Amino acid sequence: MARWLVILGLCLLFPTAFAQQSPGGAPAAAGSCVACHGPEGQGSGAYPHLVGLGEAYIRRQLDAFASGERANAIMKPIASGLSESQRQAVAAYFSGLSPVPADAAAGAPPDGPGRTLALHGRWQQDLPACVQCHGPGGQGIGEDFPPLAGQPAAYLEDQLKAWRAGNRPAGPQGLMGHIAERLDEDDLKAVAAYFAALPAAGEAGDD
Repeated sequence: MARWLVILGLCLLFPTAFAQQSPGGAPAAAGSCVACHGPEGQGSGAYPHLVGLGEAYIRRQLDAFASGERANAIMKPIASGLSESQRQAVAAYFSGLSPVPADAAAGAPPDGPGRTLALHGRWQQDLPACVQCHGPGGQGIGEDFPPLAGQPAAYLEDQLKAWRAGNRPAGPQGLMGHIAERLDEDDLKAVAAYFAALPAAGEAGDD
């Protein structure tokens, strides 16, 4: 938490400094983004990969942060400090980046309940398989179902908790709200670990 507060304070107090750190070709508005998400949008820990996400999806999330519809103490002031055109420019920039090849990644995704939920669901609890909406290998489908593969496990787990708590819009037909509320703590960790171990969107290979 202390680290988040320091980053937030720097982003708010010194936007020009962060803008000067923007990677080549990035809009100035992306300057504060690289502090947490990295110059190539690669993210880490609780900060998601932005590279590989669609432009419309990123823009929609920025708008939700700005309006408070998606609750996040760090992203709310950053997103609301950007104009609509700046949010669009940030979305276009990060969606257009090429994935950074992973270092000898984590190896094969783990067997167990996370894999089962991801590939088969748990129909006795009305839980569909994650890949039914997010695509083979969790590579994402269209504007509404982003890639899960390769996202940090901590981030995926946090988002499932946010849906369960009603702190994030539940998406098309309220699907993610209904799904998350049926997952216990072990389920959250297992399915997050499974997708985190898969090759990120744009990298070769599906599970």
